[in-house]
Amino acid sequence: MLFRLSEIHKSYGGSEILNGVSFQVNPNEKIGLVGRNGAGKTTVFRLVTSEETPDSGEIIKINNLKIGLLEQHVDFTESETVHTAALSAFERLHCLEAEMRLLEHKMAETASDEILETYAALQSEFEQADGFTYIAKAEAILLGLGFAKETWQLETKNLSGGQKNRLGLARLLLSDPDVLLLDEPTNHLDVGAVEWLENFLQTYEKAFVIISHDRYFLDRTCRKIIEIEYGKAITYKGNYSQFLVEREERREQQQREYENQQAYIAKNEDFIRRNLAGQKTKMAKSRRNMLERLERIEAISADKSSGNFLLKKIERAGANVLMVEDLAIGYGENILARDINFTLNRGECLGVIGGNGTGKTTFLKTILGQIREISGKLIWGTKTQIGYYSQQLEDLEERNEIINELRRIAPLAENGELRSFLARFLFVGEDVFKKVSTLSGGEKGRLALAKLIFSNVNVLVLDEPTNHLDIPSREALETALESYQGTIITVSHDRYFLDKITTQIFAFEENKKVEIFDGNYSEFHDWREFQTPNSKVQSSTDVQSLEKSDEQRTNLSKNQQQKIKNRIGEIEKAIPQLEKELAKTTLQISQPEVAADHEKLQELSQKFEEIEQKIQSLYEEWERLLK
Repeated sequence: MLFRLSEIHKSYGGSEILNGVSFQVNPNEKIGLVGRNGAGKTTVFRLVTSEETPDSGEIIKINNLKIGLLEQHVDFTESETVHTAALSAFERLHCLEAEMRLLEHKMAETASDEILETYAALQSEFEQADGFTYIAKAEAILLGLGFAKETWQLETKNLSGGQKNRLGLARLLLSDPDVLLLDEPTNHLDVGAVEWLENFLQTYEKAFVIISHDRYFLDRTCRKIIEIEYGKAITYKGNYSQFLVEREERREQQQREYENQQAYIAKNEDFIRRNLAGQKTKMAKSRRNMLERLERIEAISADKSSGNFLLKKIERAGANVLMVEDLAIGYGENILARDINFTLNRGECLGVIGGNGTGKTTFLKTILGQIREISGKLIWGTKTQIGYYSQQLEDLEERNEIINELRRIAPLAENGELRSFLARFLFVGEDVFKKVSTLSGGEKGRLALAKLIFSNVNVLVLDEPTNHLDIPSREALETALESYQGTIITVSHDRYFLDKITTQIFAFEENKKVEIFDGNYSEFHDWREFQTPNSKVQSSTDVQSLEKSDEQRTNLSKNQQQKIKNRIGEIEKAIPQLEKELAKTTLQISQPEVAADHEKLQELSQKFEEIEQKIQSLYEEWERLLK
């Protein structure tokens, strides 16, 4: 055991949040802590770290338990760089190094037995604490969390809030606590960094407890789920998907037991009523006493509403909703992506993914006409009516009441209609008169979605629509979008969400290219991990290039044309194999044991560069042959 909560009660302002929570965390356990917003998950973390105390109950910890908590707001010392901030996790090693350097100076003057023994002891402790590999380990984690080498000398005071949170996570992972408490660790990570963190945690040798709305992340990292519901904690074995199945089975079993017990109680109460004053009085009294002592099974409480995001009927748009040709996007001379070609048809859902800064939001703003394209063209089809959801929720007027904010898109609607619609988004009674400025992030997200759905558009452009929603609300939104008859373009880091609704993936790459894939995120991810020559992905310029190349090669002899065709075939088979090898090398580099082995890390890094150069060389040859 690392720590145990026993019958914990906690209230705020007369409102009980935890009502007898009990669970235990053991060494090496990989736990996901789930529950609705406001269920008490973060409160549990505050209690475990002694930031708060319970109203009643007991928290038991092993002696000298080292807890690592991921803070939502991270502070660094003055003039620290990214590199030194990461290395600050190794304070004890720094002290050992300083003591060893001091003794080395003394030994140069006089090497007494006492000094030699002290130095040997320090050196042994330094080695056992991985003192010779900690710098390589820190640098591997920085790279994994998206800090390229050129950022390592940046001062932390110049970092954005998201960068500071990522650096705080890096420092925490390096601190090697007995148990990690991670509250929404993926919030400021792009998909690549999230996947790196998943791989890191899968091989992490200590325990961790994760609070996250990222169901895909919970599936890939956790082996136990603890759900906080109605102030209680219920423990399930398995990852998030297994938890959903087991929870449903447990609820069905409990409901059957409840119904059976109610029938048993009703039967005995009827016997007691009929026989309490008759010949069987003694038996009736005995049964009455038995019922009084009977431990009652609770009925399954109906789930709290997650909102009803079902979209209204819409006007049918033309078959081709959006046509994009040779599009380049960016700002001024700064091109973020080029050679974008695709057609989006009615009813399709395009999921847009990519690293931070690769151009996702710029792409949305370009197709919406908020910024001009650098080159190329885009054409919206007939009868398209576009609605936009911004992750910054910038379309909300903070000074408005909720009901008046919805009225902005329907000035003639009656109060009753507006209030009924807002109730579907959990704004009931007097809630509709709250100021927008007083709402939480989740409430603002629901209000923004209510406005979008009430507007009755047939094209939804969504920028991170699940960011402010808890898991039940995300599931309600997914259900609505799955039945939506219109067309959707969405930027999202929520891979579970992308799996549920997308028909295509639009992936922004760091080389200013875009890959288009027919399928959902998991299918795209599998393709990227195990690339095959028969992949469904196509570069947006490949088809045009091949058509053009056939025309230009007509002046060559048949033998020359065949040789070129054969070589193109060889290259097209070689590249996917090399990219598969590159992906495996990347995964090896991200492993903690590799990060701790400086020589192995250097060897794999060199291999990575060699494969990357070979792939680039083959791509260049392939392009030359197609001309």
